[in-house]
Amino acid sequence: MRGVLGGLAAGLGIGAFAAVLVLGQPKAASAGSNDRHEDFVMTTGAVQLNPRVQSDGVWLLDYKSGKLLGTVIDKAQGKIVGWAEVDLVSEFEVAPKQDVHFLMTTGWVSSGQSALYVAETTTGKFGVYTMGANEAGGGVAIRRHDMTSFRQGQPKAGLPALGGAAEPPAAAGGAGAKPAATDPMKK
Repeated sequence: MRGVLGGLAAGLGIGAFAAVLVLGQPKAASAGSNDRHEDFVMTTGAVQLNPRVQSDGVWLLDYKSGKLLGTVIDKAQGKIVGWAEVDLVSEFEVAPKQDVHFLMTTGWVSSGQSALYVAETTTGKFGVYTMGANEAGGGVAIRRHDMTSFRQGQPKAGLPALGGAAEPPAAAGGAGAKPAATDPMKK
């Protein structure tokens, strides 16, 4: 009995020590967040305007205008630097009156700089952007680094498309078809 209790005590001690090692490690700070309300999506991330000063960038996707807007907060003055914009309708080659659904989030690229990842689920396009100082003079600029498609073709023969049917009745215009929802990105 004494050996069993000793083994149990040793196991508990090793487990507690391991928990302290794992849980006690410092975690990297992460300062990105997303929010969505009706026709707008907003997220934040680090922007490096000056290598010695950390800046906070704000990204705003405006469905009504079809624009991606970005700005930086000047910490020294406590003011917004100005807005840069990208026309998402042309960037993602969205057809007029096309039903679109954008997703976006930031991710860490390097110390003091984050990237914005934007996906449009109808076209299947995916873009990567950063924000930085406008080299043409003052304010900020948005730079696209890459644009690709996350849909590389049709499913292989014998494999069903995700969601079951290849084309839902509403898309085919069959019985039960509902009119498309009003989308602010439609022109």
